[in-house]
Amino acid sequence: MNRVQAYLILIVMSLSSLLGSATYAQYKPEHDTLPDNVLLEKQWSLGILIHSNGWGLKFRIGKNRTALRLWMWEVEYSTYKSAKEIRVLNPYFADSKSYIYGKLNSISFIRGGTGRQHILNRKPYWGGVQLSILYFGGISIGIAKPMYLYILHFNSGYTEYDISEEKYNPEIHFTDNIYGRASLLAGVLELNFYPGIYLRSGLEFEFGNKNRRPKALEVGACLDYSPIGVPIMAYNPKQNLFLTVYLSFTFGKRYN
Repeated sequence: MNRVQAYLILIVMSLSSLLGSATYAQYKPEHDTLPDNVLLEKQWSLGILIHSNGWGLKFRIGKNRTALRLWMWEVEYSTYKSAKEIRVLNPYFADSKSYIYGKLNSISFIRGGTGRQHILNRKPYWGGVQLSILYFGGISIGIAKPMYLYILHFNSGYTEYDISEEKYNPEIHFTDNIYGRASLLAGVLELNFYPGIYLRSGLEFEFGNKNRRPKALEVGACLDYSPIGVPIMAYNPKQNLFLTVYLSFTFGKRYN
């Protein structure tokens, strides 16, 4: 082998090494996913959800018990509106504000509980969809804020009127003397709390190819129970059970 051939072989080997290193460096950040035999034990996630009676926000933290099971804790805030709510306007005033006739309280829930996530199929390292089933349960606190409205007060000849902000009373407030909804903060110092429990079950579809940065869609149902009935609409029974069907999007981080 002469000197020129030796130089050519060294050049080819050097180029091959450089190309291989560049290819690996380019591939690694794009697919930030660990092989199946590497397990990140902890994770957290934030999510927003819409459900059949409102919307909500949630936060979860979890830790692996096995390769396919996680023990998790969650905190969630969720609004709730009755299926009987109808928004109306006073037709005699062009600048009146819309309101929900007959609504006694605005309802929301704060939930805190624990549960388990069972992975049905692991996602391959290059990406795909991972399917899991989730079970949660814990304490649920219903928060009822009384509804305030702007009420019309006419003089004896109905030629002049005053408007005042008052707590809704179905015995004296009707469609002809309600001007519209009051300010959002009206009633916040008169909150009533209804402790109870909740149960949740859902399916999670995790997608993407970044194992450290999971993103997922979750669909499921949540049932709240309060032993003390919650008044929502006037002349309707107080409500003890609250069943909702939800869809949520979450993102988070896995780490050790």
